[in-house]
Amino acid sequence: MEERTLGGSGREVSVVGLGTWQLGTEWGEIDEEQARGVLAAAVDSGVTFLDTADVYGDGRSERLIGAFLRENPGVELTVATKMGRRAEQVPESYNLAAFRGWTDRSRTNLGVDRLDLVQLHCPPSEVLTSPAVFEALETLVAEERIAAYGVSVETSDQALAAIDALHPVSVQIILNAFRRKPLEEVLPRAVEEGVGIIARVPLASGLLSGRYTAGTTFAETDHRTYNRNGEQFDIGETFSGVDFATGVAAAQEFSRLVAELGPEGATPAQVALRWVIQQEGVTTVIPGARSAEQARANAAAADLEPLSEELLEAVAALYDERIRAEVHHRW
Repeated sequence: MEERTLGGSGREVSVVGLGTWQLGTEWGEIDEEQARGVLAAAVDSGVTFLDTADVYGDGRSERLIGAFLRENPGVELTVATKMGRRAEQVPESYNLAAFRGWTDRSRTNLGVDRLDLVQLHCPPSEVLTSPAVFEALETLVAEERIAAYGVSVETSDQALAAIDALHPVSVQIILNAFRRKPLEEVLPRAVEEGVGIIARVPLASGLLSGRYTAGTTFAETDHRTYNRNGEQFDIGETFSGVDFATGVAAAQEFSRLVAELGPEGATPAQVALRWVIQQEGVTTVIPGARSAEQARANAAAADLEPLSEELLEAVAALYDERIRAEVHHRW
């Protein structure tokens, strides 16, 4: 699989990575055997970048990855985790003592001495411009608790502020055919500053797979049920902030465009991933997977030919007509 350099880290990572939120519990239940199968299928397909967080299943995702690393000592992977959501979401929670505690917990969960990449996990905006936070992150690097740090953000404005103030190795942001605003300023700035872009929620919580109908339901433990209106965290993390009925209708049109103009044999999900991969400035895209088959299909998106200009223009028009008014001004 094609690899790209992750910002100033010097690490080469696969253009399709694996997001492991699903290995926690926020997408319905997934047992350990399924989780091991997902990790193995992704790595066997050329994935070298795994993204997790200390709060995914209260550390379950990290522990499952740690077990996989122990069972596969010859595999070279970059594992990115996140910190900051285990405390009250106020700027005062983000301090060196807390950072040491959170990273020590993640090191234990993952079974490593030094974390490859730690990202601030969608913190309050003030945190992203704090000189004290910058100093604390640099201290973690100096203490060899972490090799590098980045940020995970909700909005384009937060991404731009963090690039200027914290000088992160990477910025993780929602980017997909139904969330296009980062193309305007964030990606160009990242290219200019040598910052890696990790694109999350690339399928808009599954909408862009084209598998949902207006009547589709999800498990009670699935954030697509309990966070439908932003009850637990930023609504933009669920269906990219698009109203479900609106998103389903737009996704059906997206699937039609893929059938007419997309690469032969490619699924809507694969085309949606290919769309992200070919945006200038993107380092890696991190779809999740609940099965080995899904992980392999996601990885195969890296092998598709670049999408045609005709398809790209049609997808842009679809966004402008169906989605832009709901999301563009918010994130």
